[in-house]
Amino acid sequence: VMMAQVIDRFLPLGMTWRDLFDVSIVSARKPAFFSQSMPLYEIVTEDGMMREKFRMKEGRIYSGGSAAMVEKLFKCESDDVMYIGDHIFTDVNLAKANMRWRTALIVREIEEEVVAMDRGRLHTQELHGLIKKKEKCGNILNHIRTELDRHRSNGRHQDNLFADQEKEQQLYNTMGRLLSTMVEYDNQIAPMLYQEGSHFNVYWGYISRGGFDDKSHLMRQIEKYADVYTSRVSNFLRYTPYMYFRGSKQSLAHHRNLDKYRKELPLEQLMEPNEYGE
Repeated sequence: VMMAQVIDRFLPLGMTWRDLFDVSIVSARKPAFFSQSMPLYEIVTEDGMMREKFRMKEGRIYSGGSAAMVEKLFKCESDDVMYIGDHIFTDVNLAKANMRWRTALIVREIEEEVVAMDRGRLHTQELHGLIKKKEKCGNILNHIRTELDRHRSNGRHQDNLFADQEKEQQLYNTMGRLLSTMVEYDNQIAPMLYQEGSHFNVYWGYISRGGFDDKSHLMRQIEKYADVYTSRVSNFLRYTPYMYFRGSKQSLAHHRNLDKYRKELPLEQLMEPNEYGE
């Protein structure tokens, strides 16, 4: 009744939701559906009377069964199957781990998050800029601390503890100014970090992020178990069944654009072959 109410009204006259599927399975009892051989029953009447079966046939409605029976029905296995589900564990994780099926995860919230990220783009850019400025100050501070340690180490070999008291005081003054600047940046960054993601959810932020720059646990699971993910099944309508989806290129920390360094280093030095002849 539910399927008829939801789908039949959008189909051509005389067509029902059952015409869309080669076989329909209810009460699959996931996750056992993917790892165990469960009893199979065919639903033979509208009021739900069932008859025990030992294999599936097309055009029928079944209760129970197993993923292995589905493979036998369609004479396919492992990556010949694309399994689409909306639960990261009982659908995608187990279908990949037990059956080696290709998997697609439906995440409806993705659409809202894409829009929210666009609304918060300027906020994110400003926050990223402040963090970069603080990191630059911290880098300069670390160099000064290293210089001060060297200064002290050299001073131990002389009559006075420090050979140049004025230089030491200058280093301390510069460190103090840098620390004050970093505190000012922290005071700006802290409330902005709290607001980051509020365009999507004021309490939890974006579902794809854990903190500002890290991926959330959900996204790491999606990367591990889902071959593709999208917001709704209808997004596949624009592609043919022969479409091969390729993952986007993953960047690593050393994948850098060297354009900004070309003004600082001669082109010959940038293009100089390394020890591997590359």
